[in-house]
Amino acid sequence: MPELVLPTTTVRESFLEAMDEFVAEGAEHSQTAAWIEHNAPGWKHPDAFAAFVEAVRADALAETPRPQWHVPCTTLWWVDGEDYLGRIAIRHELNDFLLDVGGHIGYDVRPTRRREGHATAMLRHALPWALGLGIDPALVTCDDDNVGSVRVIEAAGGVLEDVRGVKRRYWVPTTS
Repeated sequence: MPELVLPTTTVRESFLEAMDEFVAEGAEHSQTAAWIEHNAPGWKHPDAFAAFVEAVRADALAETPRPQWHVPCTTLWWVDGEDYLGRIAIRHELNDFLLDVGGHIGYDVRPTRRREGHATAMLRHALPWALGLGIDPALVTCDDDNVGSVRVIEAAGGVLEDVRGVKRRYWVPTTS
């Protein structure tokens, strides 16, 4: 049964396969694309992958050094045993960019596991984490033409506030 977990080295092989899928798809403009750009192929070595996992986990801590335009972010991986299925990021606060475009929560599912309900389940399971961080409601955005994400966000109770450029902006309650 899939579950949200903090990043872990136990899914390394499956994670690397998933990253290859994102590369083949032409992933861009996402956290996953940034991970690939800055870490691959180094993370093919177990020690480098372990360091990457620790860095992703540390990004949730306020005291972790980060670029000025980044905010603390808890990243969770959606896994089934040792199978990496996707990731969801919960940004602890909103800066101007996140308020306009990125939102509190961003997610992606590995290409070969899409259309199986994983994004919907991930978002539902992440909402209590967001509430635990003091976020209610959570801003979740998606591209205006991303019908799948529109369905995911609306299934979680998202209420459309507006469309800004190509981004739909929804407020999703984090309380049941």
